[in-house]
Amino acid sequence: MSAPQPNAAEHGPPAPFPEGWYFVGTSRQLKKSDITQMTWMGEEIVVWHDDEGRICVSEAYCPHLGSYLGPDAGGRVCDGRLVCPFHGFEFNADGQCVATPYAPAPRSARLQTFATREICGMVFAWWGIGGRDPQWQLPEKEPDQTGWSNIEIRTLRFPGHPQETTENSVDLAHLQYVHGYDQVNGDYPVRVDGPYLESRFDFKSRRRIAHLFNVDVSVSACARIHGLGYSFVEFREHNVGTDMRLWILATPIDGEMINLSIVNQVKEIRSPNRNALGFALLPVRWRAPLVNKLAIALQRNDVQQDVTIWSRKRYVRRPRLCRSDGEIMTYRAYCAQFYPLQDEAPPATCEPARSAELARQ
Repeated sequence: MSAPQPNAAEHGPPAPFPEGWYFVGTSRQLKKSDITQMTWMGEEIVVWHDDEGRICVSEAYCPHLGSYLGPDAGGRVCDGRLVCPFHGFEFNADGQCVATPYAPAPRSARLQTFATREICGMVFAWWGIGGRDPQWQLPEKEPDQTGWSNIEIRTLRFPGHPQETTENSVDLAHLQYVHGYDQVNGDYPVRVDGPYLESRFDFKSRRRIAHLFNVDVSVSACARIHGLGYSFVEFREHNVGTDMRLWILATPIDGEMINLSIVNQVKEIRSPNRNALGFALLPVRWRAPLVNKLAIALQRNDVQQDVTIWSRKRYVRRPRLCRSDGEIMTYRAYCAQFYPLQDEAPPATCEPARSAELARQ
């Protein structure tokens, strides 16, 4: 007898490119090169900037005769304009063709461009279903940088989906089982307001650094989610008295692989609660960068544990939930808005039933 085949309706994945804002790169990195070419959200794009420093994210093919505009094919920027390597058509930062070598620029020659937003030196672009304009915005007020360390970014690439990675913000049960956190407390209601979701939780943990010494941490966290490409988590570590920030930026590449960019930042530590790791003996300007390095070291193993699971799991459209699964159903319903042409929130079932009620008991 042949093995039963998976039910496509049960395990069919969500659409690979949910609508929203997705990370492109840091403004510093993008401005180092005249043109940056990449595959982003299943699109070949180029990123460049004009003489005024305006960053343009556009399709990578000329609307004239389809030449590739990336530097690999000879695309370049001259006098603040993107120049096609095939016939010399020139495009401004709005995507409009404004000059050709031999004739007036055709008004119909226009690049598809993507709306952009910069937050703390990180550039995001809007990907809309069918090319539609932004339906909502990232936070208008960006986090204050006064007294905070420089951001540090590392990016991992693996098979995955941004809905699956972002689901960790409400999947608190895995914190203990996968990462070994203690006293995980998620007794805070998840708050949803349109494209915004907020999840709060506390935990404690003992971590070993570089196989040399143990560090006890007691953390309160607040995850602020704006779509599936922008997660901003604020941490308060109580033992030392440290404030930390973490951006988790999941960006689909080609429908199979995603980039997961993890951005760390730590606030200046002037009066630590105790002389942990000898902080009181260090100059103030060294403390936050040191804690940032330690935070990255602590996260590295946790993230790799998650990646091992994410890159090998399959999507279950109708999960069989239990009492400890908390707000998974709330999160799934929240995600549906990012697939306006596809139903991504089928009813989940719980053993024995009524998962929404049980999760709150």
